[in-house]
Amino acid sequence: MDLKKQDVAELLAVSMQTIDNFIKLEKIPYYILTGEHRFNRQEIENWMIDTLSSEKEQLPFGEVNRENCPWQQFGLYRAIHRGDVLDGVVANSKYDMIKSTMDRVADKLFLDAEMVTELLMERENLMPTYLNNGVAAPHTREFLLDGLFDAVVVVYPSKPIEWGGLDRSLVHTLFFIFACDDKRHLNLLAKIANFINSKECMEFITNRPNKSKLLNFVKQWEINMSLAIV
Repeated sequence: MDLKKQDVAELLAVSMQTIDNFIKLEKIPYYILTGEHRFNRQEIENWMIDTLSSEKEQLPFGEVNRENCPWQQFGLYRAIHRGDVLDGVVANSKYDMIKSTMDRVADKLFLDAEMVTELLMERENLMPTYLNNGVAAPHTREFLLDGLFDAVVVVYPSKPIEWGGLDRSLVHTLFFIFACDDKRHLNLLAKIANFINSKECMEFITNRPNKSKLLNFVKQWEINMSLAIV
């Protein structure tokens, strides 16, 4: 999917000037089509993950006051509500963690557990989905859900697990992302990235809140984020 500058600015909740600066400094992958800057969804996704995992710099999510908040106000809240929160999932490897999670949630999401496990591992083999602060965001390169309802499954492993980050950090929380289309996928990834870059949010999540507590926290966080950029 081709994205325009306005699309990327809205997805990341930053100004057009920030995107122009990134282009000028060659900090963001882009190409020129008929004289316009365009962006590939997969390349932008990889750029976000790489920047977060290598801690080269903080991505400036929500840095600017804008009219009409571009983020779907309760996008992450609704996605977790449709998904699930699993605590104490036992696994000794990345594959075991993905398989165990999908065995538990695939039926609820009307997905084939074996097929999605392979798709998730295929994505991990291309590039690990470790973000930072002990968090990873496993997802596939394909959109598996029909309709307008995304799903996020939050998983707390029974013990921290290695996920392929550059610094070999262990992962204590995973956000499995299942979105309906390109923009909604990037939107959720951007929200999760912003969430884990918040000290308050990370202190909360490391206490392994259950689904009800996490939903209440995320809902209020999304309200605060919306108010901050209106």
